[in-house]
Amino acid sequence: MSAFSNATSNSFRISYSELRTQNSKLHFMLPTSNPIAPRLSFEQRLDASHLTRPMKWLWALSAGLILLDGFDFFIIGVALPFLQQDFGLGTAEVGAIAVAALAGSLVGALILGPITDRVGRQRMLVVDVILFLVATLGTVVAWNVASLVVFRFLVGVAIGADYPISVAYITENVPTRLRGRMVIGAFTFQAVGALLGALTGLVVIYGFQVVYPDPVQPAIADAWRWMLGVGLILAIAVGILRFSFLLESPSYHLARGEYDAASKAASILLEEAIALTPETDPPNPTSNLNFGDLFSPAYRRNTLLASIPWFLQDIATYGIGIFTPVILAALAFTAEDTLLAQQFAAAQGSAIVDLFLVVGFVLAVLLIDRLGRIPLQIFGFLGMAIGLAILAIASLLQLPSAWNLAIVFSGFFIYNLMMNMGPNSTTFLLSGEVFPPSIRASGAGFAGAIAKAGAILGTFILPFIRDTGGETTLLFMLMLVCVLAAGMTYLLRVEVLRRSNPPQTDHP
Repeated sequence: MSAFSNATSNSFRISYSELRTQNSKLHFMLPTSNPIAPRLSFEQRLDASHLTRPMKWLWALSAGLILLDGFDFFIIGVALPFLQQDFGLGTAEVGAIAVAALAGSLVGALILGPITDRVGRQRMLVVDVILFLVATLGTVVAWNVASLVVFRFLVGVAIGADYPISVAYITENVPTRLRGRMVIGAFTFQAVGALLGALTGLVVIYGFQVVYPDPVQPAIADAWRWMLGVGLILAIAVGILRFSFLLESPSYHLARGEYDAASKAASILLEEAIALTPETDPPNPTSNLNFGDLFSPAYRRNTLLASIPWFLQDIATYGIGIFTPVILAALAFTAEDTLLAQQFAAAQGSAIVDLFLVVGFVLAVLLIDRLGRIPLQIFGFLGMAIGLAILAIASLLQLPSAWNLAIVFSGFFIYNLMMNMGPNSTTFLLSGEVFPPSIRASGAGFAGAIAKAGAILGTFILPFIRDTGGETTLLFMLMLVCVLAAGMTYLLRVEVLRRSNPPQTDHP
């Protein structure tokens, strides 16, 4: 592996093999004084820096677990029909399985976010990866409904912890001019994971159709284990990569007044020898903030902006996302007469629909700095409402199957495109941008936990609404939720475009 090399007033050289093992083993000379060089703060140096290799690694490693998040939350939608047949599940048990990971994510974000601000991003990352691997293995070998629910809950805890860790890592360790695009770019991997989940479902179902063309029982017993097993393989791969490069955020060290550690971390991150001192980075009044300050007058509006729209969005996002194959099967593939044929067709539809998740994220990357976070979020929520309205109308009309299929896919395309172009990107970004480093993981974790409460509500309640009121009632209700979210975003707006630091003053 090639070495990092930079010429400074003193010699500085880091080999990549050393960088991968332990940061304390890195050897370099930090400049003690240089009367000619300007005494820049870490943030000024970071904003003036090019995109270094360590920055790219931190971004890629954060994106990796977000991919697992997307895969796990969406593969369960493909696996649920087989689980339902295998364990003889009723509506409540289906909801419990679907909601277990979301409940765990709520707990992980709410509890482990503040702990991350206390013990550091790197330590929590190690715990997070180990927990994810063990829990994912447990879901594959689950022997009954209760064991599956418990292991999926633990998977959710790991994913919930990764939300504040990932957003803090990227927000604190890339130049401000690239922050919005890189945070959203990492979150794009949620859509990649969802698409991978749909493709995994296709491959597994097709494999069982080939090997067992007549009896459906083998697929009922084992197809869902194969689907979740792919998630285990992905988790192992991501775990290996994440352990290959552990680096604490310099901003975290600075917030705690740890200038030597901050200097070493900043030197690795920026690939140049840097000495950070109280003169370059004076103690910040926000360094002594704690979890309770999220609800103080100075940050209350920021907390509400980060939390409420995300809560409303996840009611729709995870409810529709997890049950996309089910809804597609009900609205567009009712003509298929066997379980495997219907679920294969629904998985195909999910894969096509999920392509527009990726397209939406690409548009978000292109537009985030041009339009701003708040306008893009409002516009996206209204677009989601339009997509849901089209789906609701499709469920009302008695059209020929070809026409019905076209309308259903149009609704899903618009919904997924606008969701990822807008709120699914901006809510994640805002949760990290509107808080200072000392409470960034706490704020992002709290917002993520509130969002997962919305996801739980949507995932657990939607099957009952669908069973009692039908798809039409369900879709119109979700349309109103999206309109409400757009209104709340406007009322709580705090624009952070082009700001290096989050707003820290009282709001009118």
